[in-house]
Amino acid sequence: MESPTEYVSYFDRYTTLVPEKTLQQALKNQDPVLKEYLAKVTEDKSNYAYAPGKWTLKEMLQHMIDTERIFTYRALAIARKDPANLPGFDENLYAENSDTNRRTWELLSQEMLAVRSSTKFLFDSFSPEMMEATGTFNGNEGKVNTLGFVIPGHIYHHLMVAEERYF
Repeated sequence: MESPTEYVSYFDRYTTLVPEKTLQQALKNQDPVLKEYLAKVTEDKSNYAYAPGKWTLKEMLQHMIDTERIFTYRALAIARKDPANLPGFDENLYAENSDTNRRTWELLSQEMLAVRSSTKFLFDSFSPEMMEATGTFNGNEGKVNTLGFVIPGHIYHHLMVAEERYF
């Protein structure tokens, strides 16, 4: 599917970071970027937070994993014509309750790559009609295709934050 043209304006901050015109190409092209980032962070560095009360790199990676799972669930529910208004989520509450810092960077990295693999399989399974399906999440209406493009955009957003504030 092509880049989304209709979406909640809040998602501009993510979708504008994705230069590709198709979701499959965007996810494929992001693979080496994501792998390079995951390899760049050491275990010691992964426990670093740039300021008091800010997430560690591990917590930020867990947030990226959680968000990708949530957005793929939303896409799946909408593609399957679930009429429910899918709930939002409080990213800080999720981070506070993740107990992520007890885990190793290596395990979190493996989990991120496994989630991404699953994401690609899911979106590859959707027909063109499913990709254009519209549903409601967090009180907003949006398309499956849009949710797909938010996923790599969200990753790019956090990789930029990591570069600017952690390295």
